[in-house]
Amino acid sequence: MGLWKRLAFGLSAALGMLAVGVPTMDAEAVQAAPLANPSTENAQDLGPANASQTVTASVILRVQNPTALQTYIQQTETPGSAQYHKFLTTSQFAAQFAPSSQTIQQIEQELQQYGLQVVNVSANHLDLQVQGTIQQFDNAFQTAIDLFKANGHVFRAPKKPPQIPTALLTNVLAVVGLDTANAAQSLTVKTPNAAGIPSPKVVLPQGGGTATGTPGSYTVGDTANRYDINPLYQKGITGKGETVGIVTLSNFNPQDAYTYWKGIGLHVAHNRIQMVNVDGGGQLDDGSVETALDVEQAGGIAPDANVVVYDAPNTDQGFIDAFYQAVSDNLVDSLSVSWGQPEIDYLPQMNQGQSYVDELLAFTQVFMEAAAQGISVYAAAGDSGAYDTARDFPPSQGFSTPLTVDFPASDPFVTAAGGTTVPFSATFSLGQVNITQEQPWSWQYLQNLGYQGLFPIGAGGGVSVAFPRPWYQVGVSGVQNSAANQAFTDSQGVLYGSPFTYNLPSNYAGRNLPDVSMDADPETGYLVYWSGGGWLAGYGGTSFVAPQLNGITALIDQYVGGRVGFLDPIFYQLMKQDGYGANQPFNDLTTGNNWYWNAVPGYDPASGIGTPNVANLAQAIKGLG
Repeated sequence: MGLWKRLAFGLSAALGMLAVGVPTMDAEAVQAAPLANPSTENAQDLGPANASQTVTASVILRVQNPTALQTYIQQTETPGSAQYHKFLTTSQFAAQFAPSSQTIQQIEQELQQYGLQVVNVSANHLDLQVQGTIQQFDNAFQTAIDLFKANGHVFRAPKKPPQIPTALLTNVLAVVGLDTANAAQSLTVKTPNAAGIPSPKVVLPQGGGTATGTPGSYTVGDTANRYDINPLYQKGITGKGETVGIVTLSNFNPQDAYTYWKGIGLHVAHNRIQMVNVDGGGQLDDGSVETALDVEQAGGIAPDANVVVYDAPNTDQGFIDAFYQAVSDNLVDSLSVSWGQPEIDYLPQMNQGQSYVDELLAFTQVFMEAAAQGISVYAAAGDSGAYDTARDFPPSQGFSTPLTVDFPASDPFVTAAGGTTVPFSATFSLGQVNITQEQPWSWQYLQNLGYQGLFPIGAGGGVSVAFPRPWYQVGVSGVQNSAANQAFTDSQGVLYGSPFTYNLPSNYAGRNLPDVSMDADPETGYLVYWSGGGWLAGYGGTSFVAPQLNGITALIDQYVGGRVGFLDPIFYQLMKQDGYGANQPFNDLTTGNNWYWNAVPGYDPASGIGTPNVANLAQAIKGLG
């Protein structure tokens, strides 16, 4: 989604229980920052888009009675409640929490006054596909759409923020699809390209097993060995009858996944992957390796589960529509995404009383629907340690690096997947590394040897400043408030043409992430098969953890005998109830950091609750109800 839109479209309509007092930019910054689109600042303006060109945008409607929806979600994850694991169908959700058919008809009539036509209404009654010419969209939303070119990519974008017509403000939350700039980045990291750090070698399993035991060439078999999954396999729990879903912003060749599974000795059905192209689907590009590894990991952990890939263009519309399609279809029992963007990108640039569409909440309400329908959702927590903006806004370009987190992992209705480094020893040109305990992933251990340019690569985690602390983290020891004196500064005026500073809230009691963690360090990372490069070693990032948890959930669903839904409330209950240890659901990480937050006994924003003992976790969840 266009960065300008994320900064400008505030949190003003915060879905009732998610209302957040996010501070506006200080007065000096407001005066210095014209209402312009920073994604176009360094782009060549090719002039107005073809006014007669027909395009399709998505009009996202507001959830009705969001407070009752949150209450229902809480009840579905409260053992002993009459609603425990009593999940809704899509039609039931639409009947209870979406605008009525009459309301949708009124919205259609209002849009028709501008010449816009609703060509499809999603099954959840929240996502309207609206078609019209660029001129008609300009007129309806009081904007002006130009074409721009940057880095060889031509895209269209409004030159000023679209405004929702007054007659639609009550029911319309967001309009997306007018800006076709790239929306997000994949959260995959390779071993560092630094002199004296050897590239890992591709090692395939030997002797009939599925694991290699070789750091940098780990497989799903190694993950099963490390995180106590094998006892489930030994009981015949392989994900049979379950369906895992992948949301991605790049297309891929499904044969890559089959080659991976065959290459590591897994026997799977040859027709298990279903591709769903949302908004025409994404492109085959460098991001395709992300899609390949997501499918390989989720489908490898749960080898008998079906896999549905929701593939969309890398635009704001594509990203949002992919989730609305997946949740409305209600085919998948669990869903993961390994694409994201710094949460700070979504915060209000300024708030002058204008009614801007709100993409952040468009995501939130579909995650709430997923929870109500029992779909477990996982998102990678990021690969820039505690300083998530450093990836997109490097200090070398005049940007500061405040403590920030990644979205959608920071959403309170998503389980945030953090990353660790597992024990290993290696000799590099600048010294010896000997990690003896699993710890939050941070390449600080390489920087300590003298390697440069590695800050802040590591596991994402910290405190949201967009979402308040959710009910399941209230009273949890180790949960933090946001740090003081954090500011996002553009000292060279790259974004708006003039320097500005955006002060983040201090001591804000926000949602903490990650929730749970697993191995993500490329130095102790994984094999990938991708037709763009063949067998590849030394891949990592929290991109791997989200689909791994997706596959693990398919196993738990099969073991329990039904969907377990949004698991964060259960995870925190089990942490407090059962504690840690080899015979418990989780292992505690107590050493290391993610460049800022330290791992301590219990919860911490470096590793979350800790790592799972999957068989114990499945047994504990089954025992709850």
